Amino acid sequence: MIQLLLIVPIIGSLLILPIQENTIKNENKMRIIALTTSLINLLISIFLWVEFDSSTTEFQFICEFNKLSFFDFKLGVDGISLYYVLLTTFITPIAILSNYKNISQNIKYFLISFLILETFQIALFVVLDLFVFYIFFESILGILFIVIILFGSGKNKERSALLFFLYTLAGSLPMLLSILMIYSNLGSTDFQLLSLSEISLESQKLLFFGFFLALAVKTPLVPFHQWLYRAHVEAPLAGSVLLAGTVLKFATYGMLRVLINFLPDASNYFSPLVQTIAIVTLIYASLATIIQQDTKALIAYSSICHMAVVVLGLFSNNIIGIEGAILLSIGHGFVSPALFICVGGVIYDRYHTRLISYIRGLVTYMPVFTILFFVFTLANTGIPLTLNFLGEQMCLIGIFDRNPIAGALGATGIVLSACYSIYLYNRISYGAYSPHLKPMKDINRREFMLLIALLVPTLLLGIFPNVVLDSLHVSVSTLLYNFPSITPTPTVFPCPYAVNAILITRWPRQVRPPNYIRYKI
Repeated sequence: MIQLLLIVPIIGSLLILPIQENTIKNENKMRIIALTTSLINLLISIFLWVEFDSSTTEFQFICEFNKLSFFDFKLGVDGISLYYVLLTTFITPIAILSNYKNISQNIKYFLISFLILETFQIALFVVLDLFVFYIFFESILGILFIVIILFGSGKNKERSALLFFLYTLAGSLPMLLSILMIYSNLGSTDFQLLSLSEISLESQKLLFFGFFLALAVKTPLVPFHQWLYRAHVEAPLAGSVLLAGTVLKFATYGMLRVLINFLPDASNYFSPLVQTIAIVTLIYASLATIIQQDTKALIAYSSICHMAVVVLGLFSNNIIGIEGAILLSIGHGFVSPALFICVGGVIYDRYHTRLISYIRGLVTYMPVFTILFFVFTLANTGIPLTLNFLGEQMCLIGIFDRNPIAGALGATGIVLSACYSIYLYNRISYGAYSPHLKPMKDINRREFMLLIALLVPTLLLGIFPNVVLDSLHVSVSTLLYNFPSITPTPTVFPCPYAVNAILITRWPRQVRPPNYIRYKI
């Protein structure tokens, strides 16, 4: 089944390749093929989710290609990677539809690029080998570089694409050196074998720096954030949707799969440093967001703020914090693309400007858009009944249990996010209609369906969090406490804003290990 997720987008690309771009009919045919292919992949991933057994810690749906002596390609999913696969297959058709009619030149290569990107992203989340993980971690760079240059709308798209390429490529080289060091000492880069290996603390510290530098660039954390807002501003709308929806989740998944899983002692040792960097990133990016005058740049900076909270949750060293980080990263994958569609799609397509000072009073002619934009603005601030609120609160609760000072400073992001989100919404939606703008029609059917498709999971998962949490408990517990012979005792805590209760796994006190100590039985 996992093979289908990787093969279907490639088949769609091969079907598009021989079609000529000489008529409008052929262009529409290519768009339909790309959209249908991505929707088929979404259905396959949903079936994968339905068949997934959340009661086991083992990787499931494992398939292996070992016909070549020098190459071993092994695939599988667990409770953590499953939801990032679902997020990828959900965002890809959204990205294709967001630029469904805007791209008129080289439409064939535009659609093929995003289908191949879907395959590479899914492969990143399902591979079970560290070296192959690095290959797919870097595989998207070349394609996104070309997408920004060929289809970007800004004047500095070449410089932005180059910064994106160089930042992420240079930052990932220490990761490659760390992987080679692991292979030279342990003789394998297989995930399952590495999880059973004991690495000394000194070696873990050295390896930690190599992996963390690459993941800090991809998150991004200060001072490695300069590429993100430039790439968002200059990229086409589909590129921004993909960057915000899935590409920024590479770092979250890497920290879960590599740092916390394989280097637990070093993660514990450097957790104060990582928490400090995350707090600096959160406060700095929030203050920088408030002064932005470009709508896409403002949303891009807000993504940095949310990912800093995700990092705080990941290094909280408890189940509730890590699960909150996963929920927040998924919620961000819905809300941030929706905001990019609002400001970089709906508004930019009509008025051809992203400057906040030129946009005012949109509620006069676009009431439906204003309502949807308001809901997503509130979701971006983390109000109750949304997935962002649940993830953010669990992250802050987790880090407060670990470090109250870090938790208090991280909570300042709640106020700051309200400042820049409400400022953006109020400035462009209300007031007298700008004399620089012509009256425009409200959102069309395609734009409405895109925003509703992103709104529904944001609200449903915010009300019914156990849909995701039930599948996460066992896998997240295994990250912290490796007790294969002990069954955790589930304890139900009431949740006033959710219909279902949040299920938190508690280990028996007599066998619960100290922080970040990995016991092997």
